[in-house]
Amino acid sequence: MIDKIIDRTESISLVGLGYVGMPIAVAFAKKANVIGFDLNKAKIETYLNGIDPTKEVGDDVIKNTTVQFTSDETKLRDAKFHIVAVPTPLTESKTPDLSPLIGASEIVGRNLTKGSYVVFESTVYPGVTEEICVPILEDLSGLKCGVDFKVGYSPERINPGDKVHTLENIVKVVSGCDEESLDTIAKVYELVVDAGVHRAQSIKVAEAAKVIENSQRDINIAFMNELSKIFNKLDINTNDVLEAAGTKWNFLKFTPGLVGGHCIGIDPYYLTHKAAQVGYHSEIILSGRKINDQMGEYVADNIIKTMVKNHIDMKHPRVAIMGLTFKENTPDVRNTRIIDIVEALNEYGVEVVVCDAEADASEVKHEYGIDLVKFEEIKNVDVVVAAVAHNEYLDVSKETLDKMFRSELKILFDIKSIYSKYANDFVYWSL
Repeated sequence: MIDKIIDRTESISLVGLGYVGMPIAVAFAKKANVIGFDLNKAKIETYLNGIDPTKEVGDDVIKNTTVQFTSDETKLRDAKFHIVAVPTPLTESKTPDLSPLIGASEIVGRNLTKGSYVVFESTVYPGVTEEICVPILEDLSGLKCGVDFKVGYSPERINPGDKVHTLENIVKVVSGCDEESLDTIAKVYELVVDAGVHRAQSIKVAEAAKVIENSQRDINIAFMNELSKIFNKLDINTNDVLEAAGTKWNFLKFTPGLVGGHCIGIDPYYLTHKAAQVGYHSEIILSGRKINDQMGEYVADNIIKTMVKNHIDMKHPRVAIMGLTFKENTPDVRNTRIIDIVEALNEYGVEVVVCDAEADASEVKHEYGIDLVKFEEIKNVDVVVAAVAHNEYLDVSKETLDKMFRSELKILFDIKSIYSKYANDFVYWSL
């Protein structure tokens, strides 16, 4: 299989061309024939027009890649090595929503041919690949796993917006249903992953490794958020404390913040869901989740308290929020927790205006019903909330911030502490 992929007599397919799947497809296309499939025809048209809406690789790369972009699932029959990279979100009750993964498995199953390999990259709890995906593949293909086709799991580790920790530079965890599939899957990924691969002992081990990576980060951020709440009551600057503590060699340098996106704010619920199925109720993981899920409302409450304390006219209060994406320097607004601040302020009757240097205005309108304004159009507000540390916002001057306010009393909420140098020039608050 690896020889046929290298000499381009067999093809690789990518099922799901979002922030994860598309960069993988582009990377493999440098070494092999790649079929890039996505159900979203509009997305496929965007790629065919040479546009990268994710901004992960850029328009020039999309224009010049050899990936065969398609929304025709029958084209998958031309590939023998399939990589599935679809979202694994949550339901409203915060339980795993496997419908995108099940749908992708059905598509691959309908077009699976004998001798193929199927590798899942979507974040799941241990057991999903073998207990849910494999039966679907077998049922719809009429083939037998381990005999007619092989499966594996290799968790995605791409960090949206990060131009340093890319697919090529991050060690890839790989696993297979047997020794042969493990070896083949490892060698295929070694074509594009310069950092090398780690061969996990089993598919379940690889699934568990992925889900705990983000759970660990979530817990550490929750600890920082709890410290921020404590220090806020003690009138101590959290960043000053962290800077002092960070001088010790083994201090973990996490910072407080809103935890959103498609990984850290979601993956812990996958692990705790599986834990509950086997009779264990998580304590630390769910406690961390509770803290992080409440941070948007916590920020909004402090905005209201600060306005009241400073005698802002609460009949028609106006707040501007700079940034809506779930993290800096990406247009990705999926599961952004900035929306929690907006919704909480709206409940208080506050008029909220939002700008974002990276987000797509039409997507924001569709997802959240918010009409983005341009940064330079913000004026006559009582509070400015610097919510996302996009590069475009880092060098904003004090004078520019001053012009946004409608009175001499200027309240600046700096969630990411990017304007700490202006702390003495405003009624200043930060996490």
